[in-house]
Amino acid sequence: MTGQPQMQQSTASSWPWRPGNEFEFLDDGARFFARMLESIDAARAYVLLEMYLVNSGGIATRFIAALSQARSRGVRVCAMFDGFGALGLRRADRARLLAAGVELRFFNPLRLQNRLRNFRRDHRKLLLIDGRLAFVGGAGLTDEFASGAAGEPPWRELMVQIAGPVVADWQSAFATTWRRCGDALSLAAQPPAAPRSDGAVGRLALSEARQRPSLANDVIRRFEAASERAWVMSAYFVPSRRLRKALRRAARRGVDVRLLVPGERTDHPWVRQAARRFYGTLLRNRVRIFEYQPRVLHAKMILCDDWVSIGSSNLDRWSFRWNLEANQEIADRRASDAAAALFVADFAVSMELSRRYWRERAWLDRLRERIAGALDRWLDRWRGP
Repeated sequence: MTGQPQMQQSTASSWPWRPGNEFEFLDDGARFFARMLESIDAARAYVLLEMYLVNSGGIATRFIAALSQARSRGVRVCAMFDGFGALGLRRADRARLLAAGVELRFFNPLRLQNRLRNFRRDHRKLLLIDGRLAFVGGAGLTDEFASGAAGEPPWRELMVQIAGPVVADWQSAFATTWRRCGDALSLAAQPPAAPRSDGAVGRLALSEARQRPSLANDVIRRFEAASERAWVMSAYFVPSRRLRKALRRAARRGVDVRLLVPGERTDHPWVRQAARRFYGTLLRNRVRIFEYQPRVLHAKMILCDDWVSIGSSNLDRWSFRWNLEANQEIADRRASDAAAALFVADFAVSMELSRRYWRERAWLDRLRERIAGALDRWLDRWRGP
């Protein structure tokens, strides 16, 4: 580890470092959905679920069944879905949850009178079990992450399973958002998780819409201090000028800077084109760029030396302006080695862009980048209430 992180008091979006935690990266939906469902089945006191994207289908049906069965055992179940991201959850599925006794709330339901406030979304993905276990990442409860759709392979995604003292902070963060959707959350007291003697140090990194993006500032500080590597995996990479500058500076001083970004398979092609307008300058400054080829890349992870950040944030300006985002930060050599192995496997199935390729790309690609860039700049000038 590159030095013990400094302990600090938590604020709205900055939390203390907690030692003695256990982190396990779960690679792809078949693995993390199975582990999440097993944990719900083992719950004895309560299950807390916070999700952005929730669509009716096979995976949503499995989770509805697991949550309903937990309620039948006397387990309290609180589910909080985003009011826009859960539009694809059918009325019958909502009724099924309510009939089972699940406490169901929606963050910022769409209303005409909300005007620009309708853009404020809860983009976090979190599952908490009995105050002892948490799952954090970028996946939604949709079939795209589990089995794919229309003959396509499942989306590339990561989640992290968490045990240890930092789980209590995740529960506090959930309770804060729950209170914004209604009454305060009151849960049966659970014994605090004991730190593991060989556990890792970790903390929450949250971003609140319309507030100073401390999550983004933390990442920039890590890039500026990196000495060995700075690797970014992002589904939607439209970074701020400060972030791009930090990446370029790190690369110029000899840090191994790499971006893993979507290839042609993406659910938001215009966002990809908006991001690509930055690639030329980054490539000229020794930043290596890899476009993921096999399927849709939706995972979000950052690796700087021995520091890892994984969660819902894509490091794009839209997210920090409008969304609630949540990442788990880890400062531990074992975790960084595990994260590096995931990156290396994905680099191997990606196409690395070269400066020569970039100069010779098709004129139609250049036109798309200009149009998407103009749209991105126009959206960036928006200022909500």
